[in-house]
Amino acid sequence: MKFLEKLKQAGNRNKSLLCVGLDPDPKLMPVGMSALEFNREIIEATAPFVCGYKINLAFYEALGKQGWEILSETCEFIPRELITIADAKRGDIGNTSKAYARAILDELDCDGVTVSPYLGYDSLEPFIEYQDKGIFILCLTSNQGSTDFQMLKTEYLGQKRFLYEVVADKASLWNRYENIGLVVGATQQEELKKLRLSYPKLPFLIPGIGAQGGDLKATIENGTNPNGELAIICASRGILYARSGSEFAQGAAEAAEQMRDAINHYRKRF
Repeated sequence: MKFLEKLKQAGNRNKSLLCVGLDPDPKLMPVGMSALEFNREIIEATAPFVCGYKINLAFYEALGKQGWEILSETCEFIPRELITIADAKRGDIGNTSKAYARAILDELDCDGVTVSPYLGYDSLEPFIEYQDKGIFILCLTSNQGSTDFQMLKTEYLGQKRFLYEVVADKASLWNRYENIGLVVGATQQEELKKLRLSYPKLPFLIPGIGAQGGDLKATIENGTNPNGELAIICASRGILYARSGSEFAQGAAEAAEQMRDAINHYRKRF
């Protein structure tokens, strides 16, 4: 099944654009609980309210030799009707990117992956060739340092353009399999609106809601397409750690349901 088709089915099933980040932090998890057990309880509690899950590989790499096993079992536990996106931000020379792509899209069998465009097309081609997978290119990120490079102006097709605009245009040109999307932070509302107007058919993976201060209402208004779709709204800490102790899973379920419902409230204009 093509990524966009699966995304639409998952969104319709749960009436949701919400994507929960599975970023287990031992300092915030219940004392004595393993990352795998934590993830399983979070998934069981939140699955009715989401379109999918975003898994930041760094949190699993930090767990040492057992991290890959936990990562693999977490991916297997996610219901297959929901999407799984590996937040890996990969991008390297051809052979290395091929290995990254195999690890994430074959071995883990994730539905999508985030990639970095800094090394150019040949670093992304091994991912893009997985025609049924969603390939999300870092375009304009939610962190404060994003302006260091992404907002620099450069000459492109005879015009002065911001670097993030060049990335978006290249992504659109490379989208021959209709499997490419953009990562655009919810902290960049003016640019988010501009990108959506320019690229109404690309899915946007949108981090930055909650702890990073992104405005949910503005994100839905600026980040969805004319049908109120093609935006994947990411939230991690505000859901995973909504409550502490033994009630963490119930707290996550309530937080996910509330965010799903808030998103749908703002989508009503469509």
